[in-house]
Amino acid sequence: MICSYIDDIYLLADALTKQDDIRLIRRKDYISNPKPNGYRSLHLIVSVPIFFAESTKEVKAEVQIRTIAMDFWASLEHQIKYKKNVEHAEKVIARLKECADEIAHVDETMQEIRIEMDNIKEETTDVEALYEKLKKIDINFM
Repeated sequence: MICSYIDDIYLLADALTKQDDIRLIRRKDYISNPKPNGYRSLHLIVSVPIFFAESTKEVKAEVQIRTIAMDFWASLEHQIKYKKNVEHAEKVIARLKECADEIAHVDETMQEIRIEMDNIKEETTDVEALYEKLKKIDINFM
């Protein structure tokens, strides 16, 4: 699952695991505790019911939730990592880690901007305020 903001990852994970038919088995938070290579994502191992005509079977599934930026990095890192005969591999690994750190910083900045924008109280005009009041009036014409 791909989200726009870091906070959305945790909101989505909570909503998913609060469902009464989904059981959380294990949670791996690579956002709070990134892997050494810089990988960030939230992994949930869950058990979900699969309904058949005669029975229901519990099946394990892994759900990975990350931001658009985290997914971008993970996709490219995966492609690059599996190239064969890479000269100066340690240098490439270090550069990928730098990119992961920069992307994490961008994710955090975007989250801060979102919070700032959500906290801005929009000024309503007199006409808009009147319209809102009129919408709340319950009048029966009989």
